[in-house]
Amino acid sequence: MAQNIPVPLTQTRLYDFIDELLTDGIVVRQTAVRPYTRKQIADMLVEAQAADTLLNRRQQKDLAFYLNEFALERDTMVDNHVQYTDHSTYNLSLADPQFSYRKADSMFKMRLRPILGADVMANKKGVLLQRWWGAELQMDIANHLSIWGSLRDNSWSGDWLNKEYYPDDNARMRGARIHYGASGVQPALTPLAGVQYKEANYGGDFSDSKGGISLYSWWGSIGIQRENIRWGDAYHSSNILSGRAPAVPMVSLQLTPYEWFQFDYFHAWLVSNVIDTSYYYLEHSTKPGTPITNYRPMNKFMAANMFTFTPVKQLSFSLGNSIVYAERNVQAAYFIPIAFYKSLDHLLTKGIASQNQNSQAFASLSVRPVDHLQIYGSFYLDEFALKRLKPSNKENNPISYLVGFHWGGWPVKGLSLKGEFMRSYIACYTHSIDALTWASNSYNLGHYMGDNAQSIYAELAYRPARGLLVKMSYTNDTKYNSYAYLRIYRGTDGVIRDGGIAETISQKPFDKVIFRNDVLRWDGVYEVHPNMYMTLTLEYNHARGFDNTKTDVIKSEDIGNAQYYLDKYMPLYQQGKNFTVSAAFSFGF
Repeated sequence: MAQNIPVPLTQTRLYDFIDELLTDGIVVRQTAVRPYTRKQIADMLVEAQAADTLLNRRQQKDLAFYLNEFALERDTMVDNHVQYTDHSTYNLSLADPQFSYRKADSMFKMRLRPILGADVMANKKGVLLQRWWGAELQMDIANHLSIWGSLRDNSWSGDWLNKEYYPDDNARMRGARIHYGASGVQPALTPLAGVQYKEANYGGDFSDSKGGISLYSWWGSIGIQRENIRWGDAYHSSNILSGRAPAVPMVSLQLTPYEWFQFDYFHAWLVSNVIDTSYYYLEHSTKPGTPITNYRPMNKFMAANMFTFTPVKQLSFSLGNSIVYAERNVQAAYFIPIAFYKSLDHLLTKGIASQNQNSQAFASLSVRPVDHLQIYGSFYLDEFALKRLKPSNKENNPISYLVGFHWGGWPVKGLSLKGEFMRSYIACYTHSIDALTWASNSYNLGHYMGDNAQSIYAELAYRPARGLLVKMSYTNDTKYNSYAYLRIYRGTDGVIRDGGIAETISQKPFDKVIFRNDVLRWDGVYEVHPNMYMTLTLEYNHARGFDNTKTDVIKSEDIGNAQYYLDKYMPLYQQGKNFTVSAAFSFGF
């Protein structure tokens, strides 16, 4: 047995190595649901060790490197260069800062690791510095209970964040590298992870506390956790659950009774960023008899499940559904893991002629027709009606689809090529009720480009030596006409006053470009010790907006000039043409 602790998606080199083993056909694993647990990765590493004759010299070194990192999961002790250890019970490592402990009977295992790092970015507009520090603790008890937690405290500062440039506190971080999720604020259309800032004169701060507790056996686990998750086969950004939004607390369940079947479920507490005017606190103020009214946010919850089947090692497909709901309290019906939530929603809301909650369905497919090649796709259905497929029907189903491929390991070991294409139709991810959108902290849970958008991604990568990855990537992101999701309004005479959502989704999708960003990027990543990174990034981007001020528009269309859209979708630091250099060093993150 091993620790049932999720491995953060930020451990990019580890996931990259696992993907390489999968593409080469060394190990077999579904790829639609991530993060993997430490137990799952340890099992794949052991499987690769049994087939080490199929690995080249560099891959064998990478494998030995990660097997040592997962020593506790394999019921052994880690072995590092600068250490104080008895080689069987404890290890205090200085080269890779961490403390590991293991009881001889394997009934208790523990890992304590500090977190520290800095990232310096510079372009013609100024220099930005991000610093972070913290610690993480992982424990496994009696081979059935895992407990883990981490804290990362982040700080942004630099010329472009100074109060001199932004006297308005609320605008400072939005004008820098990342928009942050706030009521009425559109996060930037970039794949960067979403956060919630605390403004400061020098820039901004945010802290990120994650963790959980899980009860597990060989066939599955149940627990409560706060972690970023990704559903849907993708490498650049998934269009189902991308893991980009800030992590949320959730009750999670995973069942793996057979190698060919996996079931995943969670019930999450999202952040609506929508005020509930009927729910507030009264705070004493200096003016007698005049308390301050502090409104509270509306509740927002989500339940989702995913069934993953691997009938043969070359084929894996997943089917699932979900619901986002905004009731005063959690609804017990949505704690049923194996359920079709739209059906339950109709049962709970239809009788009072109330607007339904927001339900979705999705699927993911991965095919490996030959060694070294993966072809994959993900589909997200916000709404779907067969009648909309008729040529005579002008309405389009608000759906999103993503297709891609990954070729690697042949004819040159360590060389890989990836390509990905995503399109989301009008009104996908959105809703007429703000509290029911496919978002948390105002960040879209799916693809970062949102609805009526397209994204093209290509990547060429090479792994010349143990722990080293160099890659070049190109991204073309395009946003088309932006529409509000409006319900039909009828007057007292029963006449429709506005076309509502039917008119909106009858508009031509991918018609008028309002925003585009091209990114050409080179990354060099070296993992010195497990989860200790040195990175260098060279990036050229060209972000621009386009005028959309025509008069023959429907009421729900968002109208503006080129600068309006540029300000809406891209931070000032990345607007226009920029060449940005970034260098970072970190461990434990």
